[in-house]
Amino acid sequence: MPVVREFTLPDLGEGLTEAEVVRWLVEVGEVIAIDQPVVEVETAKAVVEVPCPYGGVVTALFGAVGEEVLVGAPLVTVAVSPGEGEPPLAAVPVVELAAAVERPLVGYGVAEPDRGGRRRRVGGGGASAPVARAAVPAASVPTVPVPVQVAAVVPVVAGGVPAVISPLVRRLAREQGVELAAVAGSGPDGLIMRADVERAVAAKVTAAPAVAPVDPAGALPSGAGSVVPLRGLRKAVAEKLGRSHREIPAATCWVDADATELMALRRQLNAVPGPKVSVLALLARICTIGLERFPDLNSSVTADGSAIIRHSAVHLGFAAQGERGLVVPVVRDAQRLTTEQLGEELGRLTEAARTGAIAPAELTGGTFTLNNYGVFGVDGSTPILNHPEAAMLGVGRIVAKPWVHQGELAVREVTQLSFTFDHRVCDGGTAGGFLRFVADCVEQPGVLLRRL
Repeated sequence: MPVVREFTLPDLGEGLTEAEVVRWLVEVGEVIAIDQPVVEVETAKAVVEVPCPYGGVVTALFGAVGEEVLVGAPLVTVAVSPGEGEPPLAAVPVVELAAAVERPLVGYGVAEPDRGGRRRRVGGGGASAPVARAAVPAASVPTVPVPVQVAAVVPVVAGGVPAVISPLVRRLAREQGVELAAVAGSGPDGLIMRADVERAVAAKVTAAPAVAPVDPAGALPSGAGSVVPLRGLRKAVAEKLGRSHREIPAATCWVDADATELMALRRQLNAVPGPKVSVLALLARICTIGLERFPDLNSSVTADGSAIIRHSAVHLGFAAQGERGLVVPVVRDAQRLTTEQLGEELGRLTEAARTGAIAPAELTGGTFTLNNYGVFGVDGSTPILNHPEAAMLGVGRIVAKPWVHQGELAVREVTQLSFTFDHRVCDGGTAGGFLRFVADCVEQPGVLLRRL
């Protein structure tokens, strides 16, 4: 008889405590191999595939798409091969496997018939066949179809109201002031799902009278159109930026810089065979050298505000646009890298962010951020610091403008540099000194050649 093993959501690192189910990659009744990815989840850092350490028949899936699962909570149960000395899984009669599938632990719902997930045979080959054909030799055991859905056993409380299985659903209802007794569940046997509570919240907001300012022309106020829950990356970004705005007394200074010589240097470097050098890589190298001269800016303030931590290494974060929105990958020990090495690492992390393949650990631990918002076609910005970092350099677009060069009016390639800093770690003199150093290097990059 097969043994049913429960696989829980593992600790994905970096202090993450929960993840949202994005897509199930397997179905109930499917045969999976050891370490085969079974679900795609979204954490506050990235979208990752979670492999299951057990091989066998999937008997239950826990968590609907869009629902959050806590670390340590069950993800799947798998009917695995018997212990040592007993027959392997392929030799177990299909009727026994079917019985195991029909006796799952109570989950948050059942598998959808078609979710676009991947199907695999044991051993990794193409699309899987029904379990009876994939797991059992046809000559030895008659094929018996295994159910592809599992009915969840839903306890009922007094009054006929289904009990809510998911603690996340209960918490959401409690936080939003939703009475579960008044919510119609869309899950099996009326089970109340997270989506049901969210619809109830949206109905409350829509039904509430809208209070909006009326403009002087007498235009009618507009009501709320929809409610979009903050989840995953967007939720993490909102919490981090909100904390930064509340806790850090940030100030911003800026300067226009003539980047004509920097762009000429880049063209010269890229004219020879070898990896191409990006503007971002040149700016990153300038920043690492600047932080050697102004180490106060490569620091952070302790959580209780009683001390300043000066970091010995520059872990350089940079803003990158990905499928899930704006993220900040981190180049570790950037001060040790040459301009060419910086370019390679920046390129690798940018591509990983663009495709959503970046690891959560590559999005944390930064000590200083470089924000090239010029790629969006804008000149300036006053960004919120990436908590708990103490400084961020912003770079606007490089565009042709009239500029006084060597006493004469000329058309030059000009950019605006902005620098936001935590006023607790330094005063304006230090911040201004760093920004002026960066601007001087942009205008006269030849002075850096011996260190590039």
